Amino acid sequence: MATHVAGQPASPTLIFPGLGALYSSLSPYMRPLLRLAAGLILMPHGAQKLFGWFGAPPTDVYVKFFGNLGLTPPEAWMTFVGCVEFFGGLLLAIGLLTRIAATAITIQMAYIVFFINWSNGFFWTPKAGIEYPLLWGILAFTFIVTGGGKLSVDSALGREI
Repeated sequence: MATHVAGQPASPTLIFPGLGALYSSLSPYMRPLLRLAAGLILMPHGAQKLFGWFGAPPTDVYVKFFGNLGLTPPEAWMTFVGCVEFFGGLLLAIGLLTRIAATAITIQMAYIVFFINWSNGFFWTPKAGIEYPLLWGILAFTFIVTGGGKLSVDSALGREI
């Protein structure tokens, strides 16, 4: 049973109390792990657009895609989006300029949700619905609010924007 001290929130009773020490020891690393994973998973999407890596389609396929969205000049938009994904992902992963990188990612994902994928429904498969970019946008937004945390370059530099 949880004990309650006046003026402090009650601690929940764990279903598996034997895991309490594990939870406590790993807890400080969860936000950095999430930040690192999010950044590293986003980076290859940008690398495809910027460098043609990871089985990327030819550049003209991306240019045509951005042109079909009405974004002009499409080459510049392809480069910009690639930079947000690659360099924004890198900055998010290491926790440098975390809030700025997270803001760029959040704005990009909001655009994708509301202006590109909205008419495709919720589910990512089979029609590229909003599910995937919505999740990315919410994830990035959490780092706008929380920053890079203690295990970040921002923290090591003593600067948090």
